[in-house]
Amino acid sequence: MERPAPSLDIIAASQAAGGAPADQPEDSRSSSSTNSPAPADIEESDFYHGNDSESSIGVPNIEDMQVTDDEWCVSGVGALPSEILISIFAKLSSTGDLFHCMLVSKRWAKNAVDLLWHRPACTTWRNHTNICKTLALDHPFFAYHTFVKRLNLAASALADRINDGSVAPLAKCQRIERLTLTNCRNLTDSGLVPLVQNSNHLLALDISGDDNISDVSIRTIAQSCKRLQGLNISGCRLVTNESMIMLAENCKFIKRLKLNECAQLQDNAVMAFAENCPNILEIDLHQCNLIQNEPITALMAQGQALRELRLAGCELIDDSAFLSLPANKTYEHLRILDLTSCARLTDSAVQKIIDVAPRLRNLVLAKCRNITDIAVHAISKLGKNLHYLHLGHCGNITDDAVKKLVAQCNRIRYIDLGCCTLLTDDSVMRLATLPKLKRIGLVKCSNITDHSVFALARANHRPRNRRDQHGNVIRDEYYTSSLERVHLSYCTHLTLKSIIRLLNYCPRLTHLSLTGVTAFLREEFNEFCRPPPAEFTEHQRGVFCVFSGNGVTRLREYVNSSPEYESLRANLRYQSTSYGPRLTAPSNLAVDGSYGDDEIEGTEEEEAFEAMDNEGPDQAQAQAQFAQAFANMTQHGGVFAHHNAASLPAGILPTVQHTGIPPPPLGPYSASANTPTVYTHPQTQSASISRQTPVIVAGYNPTVQSTASFATVSPLGMNAATPGSSQTTPQGASTASTSARPPHYGEHPPSA
Repeated sequence: MERPAPSLDIIAASQAAGGAPADQPEDSRSSSSTNSPAPADIEESDFYHGNDSESSIGVPNIEDMQVTDDEWCVSGVGALPSEILISIFAKLSSTGDLFHCMLVSKRWAKNAVDLLWHRPACTTWRNHTNICKTLALDHPFFAYHTFVKRLNLAASALADRINDGSVAPLAKCQRIERLTLTNCRNLTDSGLVPLVQNSNHLLALDISGDDNISDVSIRTIAQSCKRLQGLNISGCRLVTNESMIMLAENCKFIKRLKLNECAQLQDNAVMAFAENCPNILEIDLHQCNLIQNEPITALMAQGQALRELRLAGCELIDDSAFLSLPANKTYEHLRILDLTSCARLTDSAVQKIIDVAPRLRNLVLAKCRNITDIAVHAISKLGKNLHYLHLGHCGNITDDAVKKLVAQCNRIRYIDLGCCTLLTDDSVMRLATLPKLKRIGLVKCSNITDHSVFALARANHRPRNRRDQHGNVIRDEYYTSSLERVHLSYCTHLTLKSIIRLLNYCPRLTHLSLTGVTAFLREEFNEFCRPPPAEFTEHQRGVFCVFSGNGVTRLREYVNSSPEYESLRANLRYQSTSYGPRLTAPSNLAVDGSYGDDEIEGTEEEEAFEAMDNEGPDQAQAQAQFAQAFANMTQHGGVFAHHNAASLPAGILPTVQHTGIPPPPLGPYSASANTPTVYTHPQTQSASISRQTPVIVAGYNPTVQSTASFATVSPLGMNAATPGSSQTTPQGASTASTSARPPHYGEHPPSA
């Protein structure tokens, strides 16, 4: 049996007496003698120090050391504070890893269990069942119900099976902060009320699509969830004014409110939120058809923090909703405004909106058919703040409005001009110069031709060079591209040649819609298309042509490898040794910056339906004539045979007015100069510019400029002689290289 280590009192007494302790035999190792130690003393020197809380004096020898299993005898990892352990566990992305951490020790289990149960993975019915069984245990090892803070039962495989009985075990979780029950259509008030009646920690609730939820649940939420900040009851058509007014009066911290398709809501409910909830950031009243002007004015006037206002389908709103706003007051926080189908609005309302909300970023005016160029000129005042603009079905807009818009709003990333039938190639050529453009919608812009597509392709094939601080080129030339989604459905004048160019010059392209485009009514392309929606008619299914994701990549590879389209791939406008690899670049490259949540675009199905509804006899006749012209394409290498202007069907050969200073002619070809020109934006003209090898276009005389006041341009970029005009350019010479070139083509402008 080992002897216990001597206490401090015994050692001190022994030293004071000049000898060993009375109860111990005298030993040289424990002697207080000042003599030099013997060799044995050196071998057993006191390198071992006691870790005793009562004394800091080391034990005299190893035989006196005792081994214990007390809690203070732990490893370095075990000595970490709980805060650090929790921070480490929080970095683990796998719930399996967290579970394994719980099995290491009781202390690790205590620190990991909260993270594991913070957001239970109720993604399948099996998981949901296991979680409910655990919560129903009589004597659980941990109080699991206190750890649950976020609960999401909206998984597609689960929502249809959720009902009042399946959520009953979850009523024990009274510390939930975020509860998502989207599209749980079998859930009623009997199941929801127990979940929320004692949840005073609840911050966000999403019960959108739950058709059976009524005022009973909303009143319970108003009474129990005083800290509520976000509520989504979209599609809850049984909810009425009474309960919503009570909610507004009790839950004054509301910041985000989505009331889509709550058809029974009236002005007094929205007024209650405007008066009682001053911190509202976002409110969505989509398809609340009974809402009129007064509550909209109150929301904007009293909501100084309002950032997002969506009023799509509120057809009773007119100009007075905005003209009644206080004078000389601006709303700097407002970033997103959706006025889709507010058909009573006019240019006056848009002008007032721009005056009071000068920092708007997203503006949706789709189907506001009364607005004209005056409204677009006002929108242009937003300048660099404007990123997203939807003007679909605004049929009064002309090229003049687009010209001013492009000149002042050069940071537009998304623009939709679908069914703006007055627009021509001139508008698209200007839009193509937007350096950050990611998505452009031109559905049923029937006047645009291949010129527009060529311009989009060239603008997204910008040759650039990386330079050092002294302006010297330090790397090989590369090409930039931003365009990701292009909607060209029912643009019946387009041909294969322009689309192939677009595919090859836009490696980031992930969506291309060509529904109703005659040139793509080929069975060979069907394997690359998305399947048409089941609800489409036989005719709509026959013309449906949409390429998305991998389908775009496969289409590009097919047209580039098929001998049938070799002639259409020839004479690319820009050629470079570094261009080849760009053709095979993946089409789904990531793009810096994001606005995904802000982008709300109509589906391809909606575009097809709307376009079909707007077709008339004249359009059908033009399509038939164009189809006849298309039938003769193959014998001319995939392009139209040259026709006189009079021989083409009306509407197929639009007239484009070219005004202003004509672009410089192409220089003579030099085989020795092989560095393409870097066309530079006016803001970066001070940068060094290398010389380009121009590509000679067949039939074009570079020494002679056209003196015509305007030129008639065919869909393939051919000049057609105009009677009565002075024309020195040879008839049939391509104008795409001059008239379609962007005036400031090249590098991105520097960020402000």
